Amino acid sequence: MPPKYPRRTANTAARRRAARLYHTLTSLYPEATCALTHRNTWELLVATILSAQCTDVRVNMVTPALFKKYPTPQATAKAKISDLKRMIKTTGFFRNKARNIRGAAITIIDEFDGMVPDQMDQLLSLPGVARKTANVVLGNAFGKNEGVVVDTHVGRLSQRLGLTKQKDPKKIELDLIALFPRKNWTMLSHLLIAHGRKVCMARRPACAICAFRRSCPREGVELPQTS
Repeated sequence: MPPKYPRRTANTAARRRAARLYHTLTSLYPEATCALTHRNTWELLVATILSAQCTDVRVNMVTPALFKKYPTPQATAKAKISDLKRMIKTTGFFRNKARNIRGAAITIIDEFDGMVPDQMDQLLSLPGVARKTANVVLGNAFGKNEGVVVDTHVGRLSQRLGLTKQKDPKKIELDLIALFPRKNWTMLSHLLIAHGRKVCMARRPACAICAFRRSCPREGVELPQTS
């Protein structure tokens, strides 16, 4: 069993500010959802593994052909590693990803009756699956809010918007969990990612048109406190 994350607490003012931020994000991006194209839980798992150090756009370019040839764990378990490498090469780190995808398929068949598991500890037992990937699958495929997905967009915006002072994704996740109610954890990631792509970009954030320009910590707003 993986260790459980220690819970942090946030003061009332910080939670209220977080609630206002969430409300604004939902009004700005009512259609926010998982950007990885998938038709079922297995496809979401594979797409998320491929998304490591790769854009969702690139993953979505690769997966149609991949899923057509290897649509299930059973088919993928029989795939040649060389073929998987060739099909996913443009996503980067393709050697490890190919081994992990086939390894995950084999483990799912051997340990979970051919079905992608819906428990955190079981997902973490799959090759290539860390907490971020598990959170993606649990939240989007099973509707389980076990944590917050912290990718580069979520990490960057969490810092810029004053939701955390942390840089480590695991610690950022702890701060977000403390600030937002469980029911919002999965959607929170989608909303922050949407804002990060459209307004709060990494290199040239469009601060002049940002809905949070008057309350952004980049302008000196005090960060919320967690403990």
